[in-house]
Amino acid sequence: MALQIIRNNIINVEADAIVNTANPEVGVGRGVDQAIYEAAGWDELLEAREKIGGMLPGEAAWTPAFNLHAKYIIHTVGPAWRGGSYGEREAVAKCYSRSLNLAAELGCESIAFPLIATGTYGFPKDEALRIAMSEISRFLLAHEMEVLLVVYDKESFEVSGKLFSDIKSFIGDREARCDAEYNSYRSLKAYGPPGASGSGVPESAVPRSKESKRPESSGRRGFLDRFRRAKNTEEFAERTLMEEAPSIDADYDLLADEEALEYDMSYSQIPMDAPELSEMSAPSYSKSYAPAFPSAEMSLDERLKHLDKTFQQYLFMLIDRRGLSDPDVYNKANIDRKHFSKIRSNVDYTPSKKTALALAIALELNIDETRDLLARAGIALSPSKTFDSIIEYCIETSNYDIYEINCILFKYDQPTLGV
Repeated sequence: MALQIIRNNIINVEADAIVNTANPEVGVGRGVDQAIYEAAGWDELLEAREKIGGMLPGEAAWTPAFNLHAKYIIHTVGPAWRGGSYGEREAVAKCYSRSLNLAAELGCESIAFPLIATGTYGFPKDEALRIAMSEISRFLLAHEMEVLLVVYDKESFEVSGKLFSDIKSFIGDREARCDAEYNSYRSLKAYGPPGASGSGVPESAVPRSKESKRPESSGRRGFLDRFRRAKNTEEFAERTLMEEAPSIDADYDLLADEEALEYDMSYSQIPMDAPELSEMSAPSYSKSYAPAFPSAEMSLDERLKHLDKTFQQYLFMLIDRRGLSDPDVYNKANIDRKHFSKIRSNVDYTPSKKTALALAIALELNIDETRDLLARAGIALSPSKTFDSIIEYCIETSNYDIYEINCILFKYDQPTLGV
């Protein structure tokens, strides 16, 4: 199945197996260990624990769960942090891997973990989180199981300080840019275009976004920009189209600019076996390969004949082009196999936003390709949403590790991707 991070008290979680950070000797420790004994039933659990005996750091054993909402308690012993030079990291990794394998042997379909050894044992929380994600994700590549990482409070959960500050800066920049664009809009609405006679607003006084200062894009994006500006001019037909269009792939729909989707879809209609555009005159192109996007003159029936690929069709086209298997995709997307099978079997499948983004992350789409995939499900990324800004930051920095992305989202109290 998949990994989910939740904020709760582990004794309240329902799962086939609950993991307890156990005392190495027979006896009740503090923190999670004490809470589990009290919830499960002190006497019964202590009696069962005595049958296991002493345990070393990294070992795992099980007992019945008694009064907990579970079938089993898996007891594992974390190491006390002594600076990291005494095998502490390796011991924590064993706690996760052995607990997961033991749960698989017991036939469990779900398991809930605390963040092992980060309480009274003092293991650094960011390192413990990284180890947990690594061991759990490795296990899920070969097993079907729902894994819950249960965090008791916000202070118990840490993300790398640098990553945290970088994301805060990115979100702050996005918010400032939105404010500037909004102020610019208000000024234009109230006073007219900057510099216009009687407007009262000099051009220099109107805030401009960073995007307005960017040089013109090259490649596909630049071609699209020039297409938008010159699409009705003879110059476009004679120069831009004839000189540049041959370098654009026939499957131009990968461009993925949500704002210019209509032009993208027009080019996706060009037949794969069409003659080289450089050998065609402008008039012959306009007659034989005119853009198929609906025009104002088209009837509703005609418009409906020109619908482009659905989300599901486009998704599996991308998967095929990348040579990926289904397990490659649903494992990287943190989606369980049954859910992915539903997507494959339904051409009209409409995903939730977090599922669509999880699939975009699994396919390692760039930001334009991501917007295109989302648009086919009627979904957009908003510059005013924290969730969307975090996703854009991760994509733009080529961070396609969905478990790390989910840690970031969780830190900011946002829904996580996948499950």
